Amino acid sequence: MQLVIASNNKGKIREIAPLVAGLEVLSLQDIGFTADIPEPYFTFEENALAKASAIYQFSGKNTFADDSGICVNALSGAPGVISAHYSGERDDEKNLQLILTELKGADDRSAYYKAVICLIWNNEVYYFEGVCNGQITDKKTGAGGFGYDPIFIPDGYTQTFAELSLEIKNQISHRGKAVRKMVAFLNEQLAVGEENSVI
Repeated sequence: MQLVIASNNKGKIREIAPLVAGLEVLSLQDIGFTADIPEPYFTFEENALAKASAIYQFSGKNTFADDSGICVNALSGAPGVISAHYSGERDDEKNLQLILTELKGADDRSAYYKAVICLIWNNEVYYFEGVCNGQITDKKTGAGGFGYDPIFIPDGYTQTFAELSLEIKNQISHRGKAVRKMVAFLNEQLAVGEENSVI
């Protein structure tokens, strides 16, 4: 069975594809979708639904979209839903440098990544959420990952997401947690489908 991920972000697809083994994961490029999808809302749930709905209507295929971001407690939860363009541009380097600048001298460097997945499966809408708590570093470290990964150290670790292996990141990340919840749901749906086909 096919499942469309509402993204062309290679880093995101590389993280998610191994977690949904048994389903063929298609990107927006794979289905020929090239339009920009507005994300005008103030919650992760609404933005994820907007993306998933647009792709589902275009392709007619089961689709999931995620909206995620980093929430810094000393910045009253910013950047949150505007994480991808916090600096005013979709520029990972400028975005993370802005956070580092804003946190100079801050005692509280706690933050959390949050991901919300909206899955449209057989014309029904489902949501799955994942959170990963951690700390913001005072400088970039590591070359892996994307977004704010080089300045985020998850609780219980001494390395940033950009330094940790993809396997470890998938185990503990906000997106990994949300995807595993979705995968558990999909496995249930597929198992029910198989039972019904046998009956």
